[in-house]
Amino acid sequence: MDLDVFVTAHRTEWDRLDHLLRRGRRLTGAEADELVVLYQRTAAHLSLIRSTTPDPLLTTRLTQLVARARATVTGTRKASWRDAARFLTTGFPAAVYRSRHWWVPTAVLSTLVAALLGWWIGTHPEVQAAIAAPDDLRAMTRPGGEYETYYSSHPAASFAAQVWTNNAQAAAMCLVLGAFLCLPVVWILFINMLNLGVGIGLMSSAGRLDVFLGLVLPHGLLELTAVFVAAGTGLRLGWTVIDPGPLSRRTALAQQGRAALGMAIGLALVLFVSGLLEGFVTPSGLPTWARITIGIIAELAFLAYVYILGRRAVRAGDTGDLTAVERSAELPSAA
Repeated sequence: MDLDVFVTAHRTEWDRLDHLLRRGRRLTGAEADELVVLYQRTAAHLSLIRSTTPDPLLTTRLTQLVARARATVTGTRKASWRDAARFLTTGFPAAVYRSRHWWVPTAVLSTLVAALLGWWIGTHPEVQAAIAAPDDLRAMTRPGGEYETYYSSHPAASFAAQVWTNNAQAAAMCLVLGAFLCLPVVWILFINMLNLGVGIGLMSSAGRLDVFLGLVLPHGLLELTAVFVAAGTGLRLGWTVIDPGPLSRRTALAQQGRAALGMAIGLALVLFVSGLLEGFVTPSGLPTWARITIGIIAELAFLAYVYILGRRAVRAGDTGDLTAVERSAELPSAA
């Protein structure tokens, strides 16, 4: 194909399409019909040029022209409060529910690892000595020590904001780094469980495990559940790289990646709640049983939200991904 001849033959159509697009909503009915026809022709021209003589400048111009025309013809969908409500009542709980086979085992195994690390540290003085000097250990575990004052050493509002930021960052790292064959997620989980195990071990060796649990459980139940959900989702994303199933690897990763993005937004809200609990409930003057009860109620509320709304949404066909009209078609790959 002679590119110069082709451009000369069709430049008038492209210029006309550009002119109609610039007019926006002031088009008459006939002009709107003309715009649709020119959009279809220009899209065909772009496809032909790409397959025969891919000139970079011309391809760029026509790509932009076709994209603008497509947005005008199909319309631009704007997010609304209805979309936010749908996400919170169906999309997010459905995504969490569908990934339960990943995050529930993750939660069980991680908790077991933290408990074993706590037992190992608490029953082996030589391990405690490797963590810190005896005076430093006493400063951390004594009444009014660092473990207790940590939650009340800063104003509640700023502390809650700091905790929320840190936890949301950890959850986001689990979601994003899962694509690297799961290994970074396992490491992040181990570090978190190690920190928890150190606290359990040191406080139990000082005979103050009840105090430690009274400080951790009010916010930790919901906080750790959110981290486990993020980690499970990250592991699922990483496994998709290894085994994409009946879809192509690109399509499967796109599907899981979109769900993970939505999960990140939802988990940020969950971690915001746990941050409020850690900032205002954990250091409060409430009795230990009352603080733990609040933490249990928050945890049960989240689990009910996932298992009731999520199961209902999944049975109705929601996957936590974009709706069918918002995503490209997905075709199975050859076995």
